[in-house]
Amino acid sequence: MKPALFGKYLRLSLYLLLPLALVWIYKYLFGGPKSELISSNDPIAFTQTIPETINYNFDVKPILSDNCYACHGPDAEARQANLRLDTEAGAFGDAKNLSTKPIIKRGNPEESALVFHINSTDPKTQMPPPDSNLSLSEREKQILEKWIAQGAPWEGHWAYQIPKKAALPQTNFTDWAQNEIDFFIASKIQARGLKPSPLAAKEIILRRLAFDLTGLPPSLELMDRFLQDESDQAYERMVDHLMEQPQFGERMASVWLDVARYADTHGYQDDLERIMWPWRDWVISAFNKNLPYDEFITWQLAGDLLDEPTLEQIVATGYNRNHKITQEGGVIDEEYRVEYVADRAITTSKALMGITVECARCHDHKYDAVSQKEFFSLYSFFNNVDEKGRIEYGETPAPFITIDKDIVKEELSFLHLPDSIPKVELMIMEEVADLRKTYTLSRGQYDAPEEEVQPGTPSRILPFDKKYAQNRLGLAQWFFDEKNPLTSRVVANRFWQQFFGRGLVATPEDFGNQGARPSHPELLDWLAVTFRTEDQWNMKAFIKRIVMSGTYRQSSKQMDEVNRMDPTNILLAHYPRQKLPAEMIRDNALVTSGLLNTTIGGPSVKPHQPEGLWEETTSGQGLTQYQPDGGSNRFRRSLYTFWKRTVPPPNMITFDAPTRDFCTVERQKTSTPLQSLVLLNDPQFFNAAKAIAKKIDAETGLQTESEKILKLFRTITLRKPTDEEKKLLNNYFDALLSNRSVSSENPLVDLALLIYNLDETTQKS
Repeated sequence: MKPALFGKYLRLSLYLLLPLALVWIYKYLFGGPKSELISSNDPIAFTQTIPETINYNFDVKPILSDNCYACHGPDAEARQANLRLDTEAGAFGDAKNLSTKPIIKRGNPEESALVFHINSTDPKTQMPPPDSNLSLSEREKQILEKWIAQGAPWEGHWAYQIPKKAALPQTNFTDWAQNEIDFFIASKIQARGLKPSPLAAKEIILRRLAFDLTGLPPSLELMDRFLQDESDQAYERMVDHLMEQPQFGERMASVWLDVARYADTHGYQDDLERIMWPWRDWVISAFNKNLPYDEFITWQLAGDLLDEPTLEQIVATGYNRNHKITQEGGVIDEEYRVEYVADRAITTSKALMGITVECARCHDHKYDAVSQKEFFSLYSFFNNVDEKGRIEYGETPAPFITIDKDIVKEELSFLHLPDSIPKVELMIMEEVADLRKTYTLSRGQYDAPEEEVQPGTPSRILPFDKKYAQNRLGLAQWFFDEKNPLTSRVVANRFWQQFFGRGLVATPEDFGNQGARPSHPELLDWLAVTFRTEDQWNMKAFIKRIVMSGTYRQSSKQMDEVNRMDPTNILLAHYPRQKLPAEMIRDNALVTSGLLNTTIGGPSVKPHQPEGLWEETTSGQGLTQYQPDGGSNRFRRSLYTFWKRTVPPPNMITFDAPTRDFCTVERQKTSTPLQSLVLLNDPQFFNAAKAIAKKIDAETGLQTESEKILKLFRTITLRKPTDEEKKLLNNYFDALLSNRSVSSENPLVDLALLIYNLDETTQKS
């Protein structure tokens, strides 16, 4: 992109964002009506009407949490007047330090101290106090009063209630709806006086679908086939076709590798190489075979504890060995072993419960119902592995299994062991009964044991009783108990996030009291129950339901009225444009240029990266030199790129890939000038531009430069340019011809680099 053009877009962005920023600054500093815009922190306030029946979790608790908990919440050090509003006992107790009235008197707002204080205009008695810069709108006051008048029914945290399948809501947009999902979405859109967007153009929707289901763009041949199919079943046939491709497993695996903190090195200072790619091959195979989600998780948590486990089920347990391991001299072995066990407990909690439990390692959780004892009860499930805290250089950390070609042929056909590698050693889980006792650790310190604990889980979520095995297999049984309120909600939300860029709960790592409330709670629970009961944890069926919905198939074109009333698109009145993940941006260039090596599975590969990067960031031992692969291995999918934790692939980190040090359930979303510089200057993209230019030059059917330009544009973007775009492209090409200082002898190369840099190319729209 030319500097002048970049500057123009930067200034335009600032002009557009500045007014909105000023509105929010004004509202934060001076209060004022809070209902003009939908806050990303308050996804429930979609309508200005007062609900017929007030719900504590979704109507009342947000008001108290945002305005009252800072002084009257769970933080004992910040609490004032010895008053708590975050617990039932506190909210319905006496306000001795504030009033002679009870704080909340059920059925009687007039006799409730809470109502008196929120309606007071006296700065001495007004709540929230004026100096807090917080204030309640009239609507919020009415909700609190109406709730009290209705008897002030109290509920536990919404995420800890067993999900129930609600009836489909009513909507006027039944003709727009493609399946049940759309009734929930349309009803909220309608409540705001808006309407959903029409279906996207076929070129747009197939590109979107292909990236979402395979991580790759569709071929022009597939696009033409879809465009020519005018039947009502054309889209569904394309969904089925893409989900049956082996690239589906690769696409799904790329998300799970973040969750499982997969890497090809141990991490820590020396960061030596490890062999974990056979587990990655299993993940790809499991998604392609459509292994039910309950089995997918159970095998990874406890495949070794199943009755007569297969070698495949044991390979799956590599999931819990993806954590970092140290080889550094002088470390205390037990200190690091404890870190590994804690990592497994924390990863399991974040990935499957959507709860952050790290705080409870040192003390009872301040905001969520997880005690320190419960943390170490969860920790104890992973504490029966005979492992070391520090390994020697070149050592495979025990326990592990050895896999050779005979084993692959007989039992692990999904594993791609190249001829150049006779055998590999894969870390796995192996239970040793009565290996050691587990204790709570004072302040989480490895050498400060206190009270002995037994395997268990947070009781507020679901008690861990005697019907479960007292090991990791029992933990897996607990996760998939029909009374567990979190498992199905968390995975349904993560799948939704994968396709829409944001979950129905915007904090996928935190379903606790400090996390975001669901924007569509009834839909989330409907999806959770449907996935568990009707789909029987069938992942492909669940994903198909999402992509078949009208909500997913909407145009991403934004309407002014929607932008004004819902600037962050929480209502989903149009499809949310999203930047492609780092892997897809690179893979898109490889596919469209014809360079992609489509080999499935096998060891990680080393494409180009800046010279000397490893040498500058290592201690002089271990992996000190990066030697790029030769031949077609340079052009393998990004999923297979060698991942060194201390120096991750720089082009992927630039596009927001995580370091894989820890479990990540949501990537950051940034848009920076450095990303454009990578697209214009990284040799991987330059080589792709040269390859596509050469390919198009060689096509005999393209006679003129204009025809070549049109083919280039359509190959990368998968659509034909408009007349105005044709003019711009031709003018730019002519300018390249007249300026021989461009980066390549062939102007098509520079034109390709320009198109690879377009927002349209790097985004899913």
